[in-house]
Amino acid sequence: PSVLDGVALALPALLRAAKIQRRAARIGFDWAQAAPVFDKIAEEIAELQTALEQGAEPDQVEDEIGDLLFTVVNIARHAKVDPEECLRTMVDRFTARFQWMEHTAQAQGSELQTLSPDEWEDLWQQAKRYQV
Repeated sequence: PSVLDGVALALPALLRAAKIQRRAARIGFDWAQAAPVFDKIAEEIAELQTALEQGAEPDQVEDEIGDLLFTVVNIARHAKVDPEECLRTMVDRFTARFQWMEHTAQAQGSELQTLSPDEWEDLWQQAKRYQV
């Protein structure tokens, strides 16, 4: 039997990753502190960037993104926060900001799809100031 046995496959991926990591950490497979995990994140970002720049196959890119996400879950675990809740909160915040941008553009007589990148950025920064 493995210490990883019994973690439900049906769990959301971020939650499952956190549970798997906690179990591995319980028997010593862990970084003592969060600081080295940031180095690992930088390494994973570099590997992903290289794969994208070299036109890697989608399955290789998927692997690199998976590595990055798994490592980010490790930071959440070290910070003692639930990565699933972090992402859920961010999606809600993004939604509120985006909808504020839509409403604001419409109130100004525009549609978001007609805005320039600079106008998008300006609206996004405003949304961040006015939204949670």
